[in-house]
Amino acid sequence: MPFLRPDERAPKEIFPGVTIRTLWGEQVMLSFVHFEPFAVVPPHSHPHEQMGVLLEGELEFTIGDETKVLRKGDCWWVPSGVVHSVRNRDKPALALDIFHPIREEYK
Repeated sequence: MPFLRPDERAPKEIFPGVTIRTLWGEQVMLSFVHFEPFAVVPPHSHPHEQMGVLLEGELEFTIGDETKVLRKGDCWWVPSGVVHSVRNRDKPALALDIFHPIREEYK
């Protein structure tokens, strides 16, 4: 099926105040990430390469030892195995994460 809609996927809470709706193909996964105000993704790493774009809001994103406040349209790259974390500000935010390979635990 070549056409997909994220709103047809059930949301999955991955951290308190952080939910995802995922879509995937054979080798790549899209994850639409909704952040409630003040939600936090604690430091973690995974073997998947990750890129993303902020669609709404502002996020404080730390990748390795570098931290930056991201705004709508800003993008990021997290290499495989690198520790990263996210802290939302006082308004909801929406991001699109792209993973390779697919994160089976997010299906």
